[in-house]
Amino acid sequence: MEQVSSPVDAVADNQEHDAAGSTALKKVFVKTYGCQMNVYDSERMEDALTQDGYVKTDDINDADLVLLNTCHIREKAAEKVYSAVGRIRKIKEKHAKQGRQVTIGITGCVAQAEGKEIMRRAPAVDLVAGPQTYHDISKMVARAEKGERVISTDWLIEEKFAKLPAPTKKQTIARGLAAFLTVQEGCDKFCTFCVVPYTRGAEVSRSVNQILDEANRLADAGVKEVTLLGQNVNAWHGSLDGQKWNLGELLYRLSDIDGIERLRYTTSHPIDMEQSLIDAHRDLPKLMPYLHLPVQAGSDRILKAMNRHHTKDQYLQIIERVRQARDDMAISGDFIVGFPGETEEDFEETLDVIRQVKYASAFSFKYSPRPGTPGADLDHQVSDEVASERLTRLQALLREQMTEFNQSCVGKEIDLLIEKRGKREGQVLGRSPWLQTVVVSGDASEISKTLRVKVSEAGPASLNAVRI
Repeated sequence: MEQVSSPVDAVADNQEHDAAGSTALKKVFVKTYGCQMNVYDSERMEDALTQDGYVKTDDINDADLVLLNTCHIREKAAEKVYSAVGRIRKIKEKHAKQGRQVTIGITGCVAQAEGKEIMRRAPAVDLVAGPQTYHDISKMVARAEKGERVISTDWLIEEKFAKLPAPTKKQTIARGLAAFLTVQEGCDKFCTFCVVPYTRGAEVSRSVNQILDEANRLADAGVKEVTLLGQNVNAWHGSLDGQKWNLGELLYRLSDIDGIERLRYTTSHPIDMEQSLIDAHRDLPKLMPYLHLPVQAGSDRILKAMNRHHTKDQYLQIIERVRQARDDMAISGDFIVGFPGETEEDFEETLDVIRQVKYASAFSFKYSPRPGTPGADLDHQVSDEVASERLTRLQALLREQMTEFNQSCVGKEIDLLIEKRGKREGQVLGRSPWLQTVVVSGDASEISKTLRVKVSEAGPASLNAVRI
């Protein structure tokens, strides 16, 4: 899934704690690394801690509790966590001299994968919690505050969703017009390059009633755009009143909720792209014409080595069916170059997929061995020099296609949901149906309104528009 944040920034050492702080509400600072699901999880932990008396702070120096919600996808993820802990430890030590306790917690996928090692290497860490234990975050924090070093990495996904408290209406409103809603977690695909099955566990789907209840709460609080999340979101399945549901059927039902104007979902796997989901794009105006469907590579030989369960042609056939259902679909993808054994001919097959699909956006990476995954033990590892050169060529082609897609939007009329102020006075921002940022003239009074606009100009990462 898409990466959304960076490591903890450098922190100031000169901020003094208010002497009245001992009687104030405790404050929690949460830093989120990685994908949209981690953003969702961070918000739910904040919700739980708020009910336990904490208030959120954006100032790490002023926090009584610091949580790092980590991602394990990229290379050296754990080392970045240790580096961040080292900086936070200085804050902890400073406040300790003033008689103030600061609790440090590591959550997320690095916590799940390396919990015991974190506790051994980082004595400043008080709490380690895996992604399926957040329903107990308040209890774990309370134990840590009493001096116990807490580690919890059990697999309790059903219990997690059943017991996590819902945010208040005020909290939901404060987070804006667009919201994430996790419907599925985990992965059964076991791609040889990926750690997700080992950090998030097997594929588990939330119940229909849980999802509908949360969606209705979001709509009641004024949320107008909902993005469904899952490691393999289109593997979601459920049942209601004895009837089996898949993601397409769930989207039909969510489309009926008053107040929700836009629906999205990410991230999908090609082998779970059922016809009912494609039909939903054809039938539901609220379902945005955007599909993030990773292919990773274009060579069947490499796809087999990756254990992707699909071929190049099968992937291209899915794209064709999706575009037959809705001809304005924007396609996004993920690519890994330099997978063990990848030849120049294999790499050219990947470039061929890109040329045929014509991507509107994409994420691309050099292969990095993840400890514990089968790919790390494969022979014929590609040198970093070769992988870097291939990545440069691949990204140049993708940038060219993204520019062409943005240019193709010029002259189109779209409905633009205004989400926030722009960087400049007299500007407001929204997102196009294809997920680009769109800038138009306006003021804060128009936030939450939907304007009919015409795209007038395209930049590399955003669009400008004029009102119609």
